[in-house]
Parts: sequence; structure tokens; C-alpha cells
Amino acid sequence: MTTSAGPALEVRNVSLSFKGVKAISDLSFQVERREICALIGPNGAGKSSLLNILNGVYIPDSGEIVFEGEHFRRMQPLEAARRGIGRGFQNNALFSGMSVLDNVIAGLSRKSRVTLVEEAFRLPRALSQEKAFRARALDVLKLFDLEKHAETVVGTLPYGVQKKVEIARAIVARPRLLLLDEPLAGMNAAEKQEIAAVIARLNRELDLTVVLIEHDIGIVLKLAHHVVVLDYGRKLADGPPETIRDNPDVIAAYLGAQHAEAAA
Repeated sequence: MTTSAGPALEVRNVSLSFKGVKAISDLSFQVERREICALIGPNGAGKSSLLNILNGVYIPDSGEIVFEGEHFRRMQPLEAARRGIGRGFQNNALFSGMSVLDNVIAGLSRKSRVTLVEEAFRLPRALSQEKAFRARALDVLKLFDLEKHAETVVGTLPYGVQKKVEIARAIVARPRLLLLDEPLAGMNAAEKQEIAAVIARLNRELDLTVVLIEHDIGIVLKLAHHVVVLDYGRKLADGPPETIRDNPDVIAAYLGAQHAEAAA
């Protein structure tokens, strides 16, 4: 684990385009360690594209990412994971026919140190690693109160429970930065509150830095320490929730009068 001082994450003058269409334009902001940073903005604002840059799926046209003091133009997704960046997706990317436990264990695959031969012949090192991975996954399931579902086929569970499984898989390898793309999408009000509480607890108890995309402004204002507002790929505002809530440009461009009244 790095001991360097400074922010957990810096986005420096990042731009990205697809076939000449700007998705992100000269974007800069930073995320402090152990902070929950929410990215908000209308659909098409560039939020998911930014997460794809942060975990190495996209290469920016220009600019750089600084993660824990190290400068990158691009990291491969596997390298990002190895450096301590975890990722959850908007649509559950679970193996629906596998158990909850096996789905979470899958999040440890990049940490495997055994060969295919050792796995195939069930040699001692493979058995030892399998035991360690299972124990780690069970510990994480307990954090989410999911141990009772450990052997349940994940595709048979309610959507809100599946979302907890996906977040459990994202943190099982002990990332220091967790990227979540609309973790509350498709949930009812009770499920949203439950998952928001899980994210807040992970941030608090594991000292986990979180960058998340979310459209529910009420949840954002309660959960996030820091909000970055994007509009057509450009940064519209950047600051603590109370500042964003009262920003007239944000209200005009994104929140709207109804949301502003609800937030107040």
C-alpha cells in the first residue's frame, strides 16, 4: 500500500472523443483519500466514460490520471485492479448461474498465484489458495449480511441483494479506490437507502475512497462528501454537496426547480 501524501485521485485536463464527438472536454478535479465523490449530470454528460478512463478501459485523447501520486496516461484494466482500483457496473455483471460465494470469489481471480496444472490436479498450493479465497469471500459476505445466501444461485435473488453481491465482489480484493456506476439504478426507495448505507459503511470502516455516479440527488446530498457536476463533458461545478445544491448554474442545467425544492 502506498504511503504517499496528497489526494487519492487527480484527473488532470482529460479529454476524450468518439469519432470527433467530445465525450469529455479538458476535465480536471481531485478526490481526497477516504472521500465519497459523486459524479452527477444528465445522461450523455460523460460520467461513465470517465470511469472507463479511470479503470483503463478507455484511453484519453489528452490529459492524465494521477492515482496515489503515480501519473498515468492509461492503465490496462488488469493493472488498475492490481494497483487497488475496484469497479462496479451499472448493470449487474454477475455470473447468474453461479452461487453468491463463487461470484465473490471470482473477484479474487487476479490474485491467483497457481498454475493451470496445479488447479487441474488439485495440488497442495491450489488447495491452499482455494481455502484462503473462500475464507476471504466469506468474511466479505458477512460485511454485507449475505452469508445466509452464500450457496444460493445469485440469479434467483432480488435485484437489491444482487447489487450487494456485485459490490462485495468489487471490494473482496481490498481495493483502495472503488468506482461505482449508478449503484442504486432500478431500486425502490428502501433498497436505495440500504445500498447507500452499505457504501457509507464501507467508506467509513475500510477507509475506502469511493467515486460513484448517481442520479438520485437526495441520496447524493446525504451520502457524498464531494460532488462533481458534468454537463456535455465539461465540469459545471465541483465542491461540497451544500455548495452544489445552492449553485444556480447546476439548478438551471441539471437539478431543476423541483429537485432544488426537494433538496432544500
